[in-house]
Amino acid sequence: MPKIKTHKGIAKRVKKTASGKLKRKKAFHSHILTKKTGKRKRHLRKSKLIDKTYQKRYSQLLPYK
Repeated sequence: MPKIKTHKGIAKRVKKTASGKLKRKKAFHSHILTKKTGKRKRHLRKSKLIDKTYQKRYSQLLPYK
Protein backbone atom coordinates (compact mmCIF):
# COMPACT_ATOMS: atom_id res chain seq x y z
CA MET A 1 0.00 0.00 0.00
CA PRO A 2 1.33 3.45 -0.85
CA LYS A 3 1.55 6.15 1.76
CA ILE A 4 -1.37 8.54 2.15
CA LYS A 5 -0.61 12.21 1.56
CA THR A 6 -1.39 14.70 4.30
CA HIS A 7 -3.69 17.53 3.22
CA LYS A 8 -1.40 20.52 3.77
CA GLY A 9 -4.23 23.06 3.92
CA ILE A 10 -5.81 21.28 6.88
CA ALA A 11 -2.44 20.52 8.49
CA LYS A 12 -1.66 24.26 8.69
CA ARG A 13 -5.01 25.09 10.28
CA VAL A 14 -5.67 22.18 12.63
CA LYS A 15 -3.70 20.53 15.46
CA LYS A 16 -4.46 17.31 17.29
CA THR A 17 -4.86 17.31 21.06
CA ALA A 18 -3.43 14.60 23.33
CA SER A 19 -6.82 12.86 23.41
CA GLY A 20 -7.02 12.88 19.60
CA LYS A 21 -9.55 15.68 19.14
CA LEU A 22 -8.89 18.41 16.60
CA LYS A 23 -8.27 22.01 17.61
CA ARG A 24 -8.57 25.14 15.45
CA LYS A 25 -8.22 28.91 15.76
CA LYS A 26 -11.24 31.18 15.51
CA ALA A 27 -11.79 33.39 12.48
CA PHE A 28 -12.11 37.21 12.28
CA HIS A 29 -9.02 38.07 14.35
CA SER A 30 -6.59 39.09 11.61
CA HIS A 31 -7.60 42.61 10.55
CA ILE A 32 -10.19 45.37 10.97
CA LEU A 33 -9.81 45.07 14.75
CA THR A 34 -10.56 48.70 15.61
CA LYS A 35 -14.32 48.31 15.37
CA LYS A 36 -14.38 45.08 17.37
CA THR A 37 -14.79 45.30 21.13
CA GLY A 38 -12.09 44.15 23.52
CA LYS A 39 -14.29 41.37 24.81
CA ARG A 40 -14.89 40.07 21.29
CA LYS A 41 -11.16 40.15 20.44
CA ARG A 42 -10.29 38.39 23.71
CA HIS A 43 -12.69 35.56 22.93
CA LEU A 44 -11.31 35.24 19.39
CA ARG A 45 -7.83 34.59 20.82
CA LYS A 46 -8.89 31.27 22.30
CA SER A 47 -8.85 28.09 20.28
CA LYS A 48 -11.86 25.87 19.77
CA LEU A 49 -12.42 22.18 19.14
CA ILE A 50 -13.69 21.19 15.72
CA ASP A 51 -17.30 20.03 15.69
CA LYS A 52 -17.74 16.27 16.05
CA THR A 53 -19.47 16.07 12.66
CA TYR A 54 -16.15 17.04 10.99
CA GLN A 55 -13.80 15.00 13.22
CA LYS A 56 -13.78 11.87 11.05
CA ARG A 57 -13.42 13.78 7.76
CA TYR A 58 -10.51 15.91 8.99
CA SER A 59 -8.78 12.96 10.65
CA GLN A 60 -8.66 11.18 7.29
CA LEU A 61 -6.94 14.22 5.79
CA LEU A 62 -4.33 14.11 8.59
CA PRO A 63 -3.28 10.45 8.58
CA TYR A 64 0.07 10.80 10.40
CA LYS A 65 -0.66 13.44 13.03
